[in-house]
Amino acid sequence: MTTPAGYANGPFEPSSESGLTPSSLHVHDSYSLAQRVLFSNGVSGDTLDKGRSGMMSEQQMNFPSLFQPAAERPGLFVPYRWWEDEATTVLWTFDVQDIGRVIRYGLFHDPNFPRSVLQNRNSNTIDDFLIALLEPEDIPFIVNLSHIQKVEEILRRFKASKPALAPWGWFPVQAIHEANASSIATDIDAESHLLFKTISFEEWVRYSLGYSAPSVEWFLLQHTAFFIHLSNHLHAYPEEIEKYKDVEKHLRTRSPFAHRALVQCLLNFHEADQSNISFVDGPAFEFIAGPIQRIFKDHPPSLTSILKMLSVLAVRFQRTYIHTSKMNWMQNFDVSVPFVEDVFGSISPADLARTLTTSDELDFARLSRGDIINEGPTLKHLVARWHALATAVWECCLALPDLSSYIQDCIQVLDTLRNYNSATALIKGLRDYKIAGLQSSDVNLALDIVLFEQSLSPSLSYLLDASDNFAAYRRRVQEAPGIPFLLPHVRESRRRGESALDELSQGLQEIS
Repeated sequence: MTTPAGYANGPFEPSSESGLTPSSLHVHDSYSLAQRVLFSNGVSGDTLDKGRSGMMSEQQMNFPSLFQPAAERPGLFVPYRWWEDEATTVLWTFDVQDIGRVIRYGLFHDPNFPRSVLQNRNSNTIDDFLIALLEPEDIPFIVNLSHIQKVEEILRRFKASKPALAPWGWFPVQAIHEANASSIATDIDAESHLLFKTISFEEWVRYSLGYSAPSVEWFLLQHTAFFIHLSNHLHAYPEEIEKYKDVEKHLRTRSPFAHRALVQCLLNFHEADQSNISFVDGPAFEFIAGPIQRIFKDHPPSLTSILKMLSVLAVRFQRTYIHTSKMNWMQNFDVSVPFVEDVFGSISPADLARTLTTSDELDFARLSRGDIINEGPTLKHLVARWHALATAVWECCLALPDLSSYIQDCIQVLDTLRNYNSATALIKGLRDYKIAGLQSSDVNLALDIVLFEQSLSPSLSYLLDASDNFAAYRRRVQEAPGIPFLLPHVRESRRRGESALDELSQGLQEIS
């Protein structure tokens, strides 16, 4: 892959030149735009004229490469890649989980580097690492493996799986006039999203930091393939240019890559009125690469902590961009993880509980009876914060299962502090994590039921028993007032009016 204009040695060292790339162009004159985009990709003026006139012969079917991977991410300027030095150090430590995260994210240029380090480690150490990763019943099967085979097994267990790279699968058809422009745009956007799903979060991290990312390059190449498919189609059926001008309008807020390919296709045809065609400026992967880069720039240079944070964000990435029917290409990836930072910054579960309680006391001090009755902004903020905390616990436990016992101990302390707000949010997050871990072995086929193992003992899980509008919790808060779990109180106020808030008043007074 050639280095794009504007970079002398990749994204870390900008050159003095300011070459043009497709993502840095503004629309002034549509013909000159097409010229500049094609010239910046090495296409001659003759080829441009032939493409615009629709007269290109089969022997001259040369198309521009519309995307350069380095041009689609913001530049990252750091004095040196400190994480590579720390990755080397971690690979020589004795924490197999930290080593596994270094292997998983692969923040080094030589993909064989972890293999080389592990092969040079003591055989007993490698045995200990592998045993720690195996179920007891599997341990006898590794006895006869060679040292190299054991290293390969460790690498296999930690490397992220790579989905099969699928080609662009949406094609324009002659009967397209039967579909409206909006549905065509929806289908094109869905195809772009489908290809986006094949890129792992680990690959996004590597790409954002300037490392080779084959699946990202493949994603971009497939959008060039879409450009070629559509160019061939409109060359054969120029009467459909008007239809795709309408499609372009619907694609403006959808996949920027599909939109750019469609715009470039329309610009190449003389028949198209190009005055209303929009071309978006800027690196199109800013929404994902920019936030990831900021993690490495803004957080203290501790690779082990950042990799744990990234493991949590990998869960969020799946929820935000993969497990959704409609991709929001304009939504920046949220990399804020205050709960995770609180966990890492705490010295004990009790310390974490006090941190959460101090934060809750400040928030609830602004809550009044009127806010609850009228369901005002303070109440909405607190309810949203409760759900965000529960989701953060789920993300954290799913990514770092060893923290679940730490969080359970924190709930015990929150209960003694009578902080029912954070306690119930943590219980909700742990319960969702347990549900996420259900296995087929948890199903009793004879009874046709799922044997669900509770995360907490009944002495605390009752706080989230929803029977009769959380009656068990409401009895507890009457006996021992504290920072409330708001959902049941809001429901009661809707049902019975302001008098239902009497059971809540004492707790709010104590906070004030």
